[in-house]
Amino acid sequence: MSGKILAVNNIEVVYEHVILVLKGVSLEVPKGEIVALLGANGAGKSTTLKAISNLLSAERGEVTKGSIIFDGEEVHARSPNELVRRGCIQVMEGRHCFAHLSVEENLLTGAFTRREGKAAIRRDVDLVYSYFPRLKERRGSTAGYISGGEQQMCAIGRALMSRPKMILLDEPSMGLAPVLVEQIFETVLAINQQGVTILLVEQNAAMALSIAGRGYVLETGRLPLEGGARELADNPEVRRAYLGEA
Repeated sequence: MSGKILAVNNIEVVYEHVILVLKGVSLEVPKGEIVALLGANGAGKSTTLKAISNLLSAERGEVTKGSIIFDGEEVHARSPNELVRRGCIQVMEGRHCFAHLSVEENLLTGAFTRREGKAAIRRDVDLVYSYFPRLKERRGSTAGYISGGEQQMCAIGRALMSRPKMILLDEPSMGLAPVLVEQIFETVLAINQQGVTILLVEQNAAMALSIAGRGYVLETGRLPLEGGARELADNPEVRRAYLGEA
């Protein structure tokens, strides 16, 4: 690990010019690590990721204060495509796939910013299949008709096709059976071990903290708690609010 790849510095996010959603949020993600962002529904977790990936404008939102530094450069004024080219990509909540395309066609769309030849892209498709063997079995299937777990694998695989330095991963376990959740998180850990930094938003706090090195807790647009994953897992407030303990 060498320094931080992402620094979010005291940002505020406003929707529709009047609705203040994030209020002075700051966080850092060290290069090569997994950092978990925890919080209840409506706390602003997805908004934080969209602020980083520059997807707020599609929802009439904007960063009105603060700065976002990715890989040494301020990026919050860049387009999402530019940010993907720089190596930061978001896997959005809800398993967004191109429903009318096949699994493999979905994966290939993830390489649209790349300029290498077909051989290099083919090697990365095969790498995705090594992470997700089920996708190889389903590669010719229409993505809109595969299972929710397979769609989540497809969405993560498509992000990997851009050769990212960092993935912003939003609620990968949502709606999945426990056995699939374990498979997804094992793969996220394997991807991280190959050098890809992960900022993970996840309702399953216990699972997120089990693979993360650090974590932040977001409450109604603010970050009142942060620390090492073990420290947060042992924190009574976190245990009561997010780990289901009385």
